[in-house]
Amino acid sequence: MILYTVTGNVGNENYLDIAKSGDLTGKNIYVNMTNKCPCNCVFCLRQTKNMMEENNLWLKEGEPDTDTVLELFSKYDLSVVNEIVFCGFGEPLERLNDVCTIIDELKKTYPSLKVRVNTIGLANLIYERDITPELKGRVDTVSISLNAPNEEEFLALTRSRFGIKSYEALKEFAVLAKRYVPNVVMTVVEQVMPEEKIEICRKICDELGVILRVRPFEN
Repeated sequence: MILYTVTGNVGNENYLDIAKSGDLTGKNIYVNMTNKCPCNCVFCLRQTKNMMEENNLWLKEGEPDTDTVLELFSKYDLSVVNEIVFCGFGEPLERLNDVCTIIDELKKTYPSLKVRVNTIGLANLIYERDITPELKGRVDTVSISLNAPNEEEFLALTRSRFGIKSYEALKEFAVLAKRYVPNVVMTVVEQVMPEEKIEICRKICDELGVILRVRPFEN
């Protein structure tokens, strides 16, 4: 499933192919472009959630090319949607160039289109350079998964292939992204950590000058 919407209550989401989503007015359209991710989080839905075949986000037939994604988008009036969210099971910035291409093409027709990227915040490690300038004028919101109050717990939870340096890298990514993206948010998942650790994360976000969002845990 490449383009989808989310139905149900927050924390109990179901994923619905855009072709079955009906009226898109006010909805978020999620873009699922890759299975790749530098992390293997212990609480990721890949491990914790069984999905029915018709709403499975795993891309069994491989990654869609940009033409395929744009062709799917061309069938719908995006002027009525709330925002486009690059998300899915993988890390969307694993396909940075393709994400930028798709945003550029969509904004030719819909210049006011709001775009969010949900990310683990390790793109600068993936590419070994600062990619945040490439988000300017393209992305309205970056949502970064903070996940933990310190680098040791972050590594234990995410099992990042970049090791212990990952935590400081994602915090640096948030600070750099603020230069180019209007809204930078960091997220933690309730029930994954106790309230006192969430408060530590809140202080970290205050120091970085970004917003903390506490996401409900999905079973």
